Amino acid sequence: MRVNADYETFSSQRGGILMSHQRSEMQLARASLDTMINMDAPLHMQLRREHMPYFTPAYLRGLTDRVEGEVTRLLDAMAKQGRVDLVQAVSAHLPLFTLCEILGVPVEDRPKFLTWMHFLELANSFAAERSGGGGGLESAAAEVPPEMKAFLDAFTASIQEMFDYGRHMLHKRRLDPQADLMSAIAMAQVDGDLLADEYLDGSWLLIVFAGNDTTRNTISGAMQLLSQFPEEKAKLIAKPELMPNAVNEFIRMISPVIYMRRTATRDVEVAGQQIAEGEKVIMYYGSANRDAAVFADPDRLDVTRANADKHIAFGYGPHTCIGKRVAQLQLEAVYRQMLARFPDIHQSGPMDVAPNNFVYAIRSMPVEFTPEG
Repeated sequence: MRVNADYETFSSQRGGILMSHQRSEMQLARASLDTMINMDAPLHMQLRREHMPYFTPAYLRGLTDRVEGEVTRLLDAMAKQGRVDLVQAVSAHLPLFTLCEILGVPVEDRPKFLTWMHFLELANSFAAERSGGGGGLESAAAEVPPEMKAFLDAFTASIQEMFDYGRHMLHKRRLDPQADLMSAIAMAQVDGDLLADEYLDGSWLLIVFAGNDTTRNTISGAMQLLSQFPEEKAKLIAKPELMPNAVNEFIRMISPVIYMRRTATRDVEVAGQQIAEGEKVIMYYGSANRDAAVFADPDRLDVTRANADKHIAFGYGPHTCIGKRVAQLQLEAVYRQMLARFPDIHQSGPMDVAPNNFVYAIRSMPVEFTPEG
């Protein structure tokens, strides 16, 4: 928490928050450094302030009914099947619906976001394959098998389409601003100037990825937890009013963002460890959220845990996730409705997790339940 909070000593801007940017697709790597999350004060707060109106309690009250309606629609679509992949049925769709509602994305454009998110979650795979598992890019290129080349080409094309779309829509909003987050991003200023295109790319990447990925993976991960701890699931079915606290407990245990990195701006000591100026400090959120000194029996799901809201899965300090309440309201809506309609729903097979060291990227979560009707 000290490292999260002290941006003057532990910088996001000096070197970025990821362990490696340079091995990814070129525009993706550059944009990942030009995001609000990779900035320190005062630039960070100038950009964050522009986003805030779309994450206030007043705005979210108007969003909640739309989220609840979309959850109902998604559950209706799976209700008679009895067996589905929860990722494909719910987890991949709800966060993108919510994000697109906040951004103001036209309905006809929204399917593109599913494809973009598929490839963004595979960015680590792209980097590994492109470098030949650690070798040079040029020497590895000649040895890439056809199926891998097809993946690399599709990845690059999808990422390029995502940035092209973002720039087009953001410039369009500058000419014709709307009451949406996309216009707020387009009209954001730093030191009185509109953002240059590279910073628009960064803002677009951050909102598309962060506005979707953590919620998507917590929806799926929570199903595994409830299947592993059926007595806690029974409590939620009996007392749905426990859901807000349960959602915090889900988030604590899943910790969908694995780590963030900071760079020391001066020589400093943390917990007896000497850290020199320029050295990197990695914060592993899952470790903190299962600290037995803070959370009793930390590996057990407890939907009544009194301090479940003390997790730091959304970060801490100036970089606390601005959209955390949006994530919470989606998770509450999904599990309140799902357990009411499908009380026997459970994980029915192994889940598939994408190779990704930054987020807990669940690609598949098979579930079974008694069909309706």
